[in-house]
Amino acid sequence: MRNKASPGEYLAFLSVKYRVDPDRLFHALISASENQKSTCESLSIECRRKQKGKVIFLITKGTRVVAQFPIPEGFLLEKSNPIREIRKINVFRRHSISRESGSRSFQIGDLRLGMKKVNLKAKVLEIAKPTLVFTRFGNYANVTNALIADETGTIKLCLWNEQIDAVSIGDTVQIENASTSTFRGEKQLRIGKKGLLRSISI
Repeated sequence: MRNKASPGEYLAFLSVKYRVDPDRLFHALISASENQKSTCESLSIECRRKQKGKVIFLITKGTRVVAQFPIPEGFLLEKSNPIREIRKINVFRRHSISRESGSRSFQIGDLRLGMKKVNLKAKVLEIAKPTLVFTRFGNYANVTNALIADETGTIKLCLWNEQIDAVSIGDTVQIENASTSTFRGEKQLRIGKKGLLRSISI
């Protein structure tokens, strides 16, 4: 979500993740733009600055940074709520992704570098303490690694921002449309903007 998604797509994703009504979120952004700060259920929204036709927002939950990113001023002037409209579209797109990438499930022992559209089920063994980083895209983000395992082995799963709160140690998770890569010589599993991560009951 954090790299190539549009502001509307990212906000739609946040509204789903944090179970925030898209209309409340849209109006909270407008309010923060006009009054510097606002709240939307569990989220706090702050207008950091305005520059070159864009508004820089910081979104936090408690003391944790959820996201910081620019939104074009024109986005906030839309008569119909673009977050709600994009959220509807993404629901259909995610169902399509699940169908396309759900034809084959892997086990951790099957994974090789460079694989894409990886679906698997695993148990979360460890979650490292998140680190706040400043990305090359100009955003602050929380990042950590979770160690996941199945009967064939273990691998580190890279988690960003809202993904970190989506799982806990001991959870069994279903991962869809992920990819494998390497970081500091170690194989990792990554969930891109089209991937899905959820806890499941077994």
